[in-house]
Amino acid sequence: MASATPTLPFAFAQRHHHGVSQRRVLFFAKFRNGVSLSSSSASKRRVLAKTQNVVNEEVIETQSSELKNDIQRTRSSSKLVLVVGGSGGVGQLVVASLLQQNVKSRLILRNPEKATELFGEQDKEKLQVFKGDTRRQEDLDPSIFEGVTHVICCTGTTAFPSRRWDDDNTPERVDWVGVKNLVSALPSSVKRVVLVSSIGVTKFNELPWSIMNLFGVLKYKKMGEDFLRSSGLPFTIIRAGRLTDGPYTSYDLNTLLKATAGQRRAVLVGQGDKLVGEASRIVVAEACVQALDLDVTENQIYEVNSVEGEGPGNEAKKWQELFEAAQSS
Repeated sequence: MASATPTLPFAFAQRHHHGVSQRRVLFFAKFRNGVSLSSSSASKRRVLAKTQNVVNEEVIETQSSELKNDIQRTRSSSKLVLVVGGSGGVGQLVVASLLQQNVKSRLILRNPEKATELFGEQDKEKLQVFKGDTRRQEDLDPSIFEGVTHVICCTGTTAFPSRRWDDDNTPERVDWVGVKNLVSALPSSVKRVVLVSSIGVTKFNELPWSIMNLFGVLKYKKMGEDFLRSSGLPFTIIRAGRLTDGPYTSYDLNTLLKATAGQRRAVLVGQGDKLVGEASRIVVAEACVQALDLDVTENQIYEVNSVEGEGPGNEAKKWQELFEAAQSS
């Protein structure tokens, strides 16, 4: 009686070196070298068929994983994210996250030398730095925006008079005039603008928010939000609770990458300006980075708080679930 020797699946033969375990290879080879099939060996046929299915499933899983990685690399290489406010508490963490993910970034800084102090010497293809000030429309040369696909704006100042108000760095100039100038200068080809704002902006005439708004910070943030919403550009607005963790404005990149939100890593995401509480700068920065590519976040406004517990970290799927849950609640 003639015997037949099963052959390895084509996909397996082509790609087994990428991740199928050696144990499975040897297991399959055992059947290849030692099993003869005949009309009376139905049980052996079933065992062999099951074995081949297991191998094929693992190959498909491996290929699927590799495809996802390829897509992620393509997304990263095709993006150029403009970060405005990159030397601030949230902005530094945004830049650190983008660098860690190999996403090309461009900064607008009033003092470009600060970039080297904060992020070290970086490849100019990976991190580009332009001198500019969003408070001054004439500073926003069109060349700054060439090739930009996404924007994260996390500029800000203190709610009450302080040394940070020096050189006309007031809420009106930063949160309203600066945002308006930036949005007006952006090309229509930008795929997403993520703006960091604050909880309470819709209630700045009500206690206790009216106290925080004594010098107009919430009013001007809301004006900046409204200008972005009416611009026609795809947007996501992240309204943060009272910021904690940091600011890490005197730390280098390696320290930034090691920063954690302590015990408050869990994230609450809401809509309708109903959340009240604190938000880790680390969490807010990651929310901005994650919102860039999620379709569910387009043209949406979210409030973000931090609470004790395990959080989503930088896992896109978990962030998507949080944003989706906020919209359905």
